[in-house]
Amino acid sequence: MSENRNYARMLAAKYTQDGKPMEWFEELYRQAMEGEAIVPWADLRANPNLVEWLENYQVEGKGKTALKVGCGLGDDVEELCQRGFKTIGFDISASAIQWCQNRFPESLAEYVVADLFHPSPQWYQGFDFVLETYTIQALPPSRHRSAIAQIANFVAPQGKLLLICRGREEQEDPGQLPYPLTQAEVMGFVECGLSLERFEDYLDESESPPVRRFRVTFTRNN
Repeated sequence: MSENRNYARMLAAKYTQDGKPMEWFEELYRQAMEGEAIVPWADLRANPNLVEWLENYQVEGKGKTALKVGCGLGDDVEELCQRGFKTIGFDISASAIQWCQNRFPESLAEYVVADLFHPSPQWYQGFDFVLETYTIQALPPSRHRSAIAQIANFVAPQGKLLLICRGREEQEDPGQLPYPLTQAEVMGFVECGLSLERFEDYLDESESPPVRRFRVTFTRNN
């Protein structure tokens, strides 16, 4: 895993240095489709932190819309579909989206190539549930604030956002990609018009060694 993560870091650094901080995702997924690389965060199963949250709060999606930010290989999207949500998964990588469509040819979800920073205008406050897992932390820290603003804009009135990310203290060094978020960064969603519903700070024991996670639920009350 460390070798795969280091390769992803190398790609990210190269493309960022070339002024293309988002394009390394496509390069990694393209190489992975061709068997030349491995996507280090693609476990080919729904995120256990998401599944636990859905079970704990008995989330029912029937009659509701959902959007998965940075859908990767689609497992979280399919989990939301199984819960009854009418779901769109988007990713900047065309290869990732093609992979999703190949993996789930009978899926009820819609898989779309889209850039978080240039989304469809129709998505503005357009979803009852928005899921963001690990996308912000894969971006350069200088883009975290603008990513948070874009993601907040997807949440419909009375809708919810679930954020799952690595967490750190303000004084801690963010280190290398993936960059853990601080509580202050996460609370940027409140500055963007959402209300904090629940903030969970815990060790994710599904990782070895365990990883500090923030799992945060926000709502849009107006």
